[in-house]
Amino acid sequence: MYCEPNGQHHTPHIHAKYSGKSAVISLDGDVLEDGIPAKQLRMVLIWIDIHKEELLADWELISNGQEYFRIDPLR
Repeated sequence: MYCEPNGQHHTPHIHAKYSGKSAVISLDGDVLEDGIPAKQLRMVLIWIDIHKEELLADWELISNGQEYFRIDPLR
């Protein structure tokens, strides 16, 4: 999760990257832009579900121009 300078996003989402490809996924689990293999996408969706509260808290911080907290990646 990162903040784009002067960016205005209305849908809380993350950018997932895998092997040079990327996807954009809302925190509700909707795939906004697909680009990673299905297996990795499923893993990201599970990760979002596990960390949803943390992700929403970070989204709120970023939306208010504050620093966000790091969330452990998939391993």
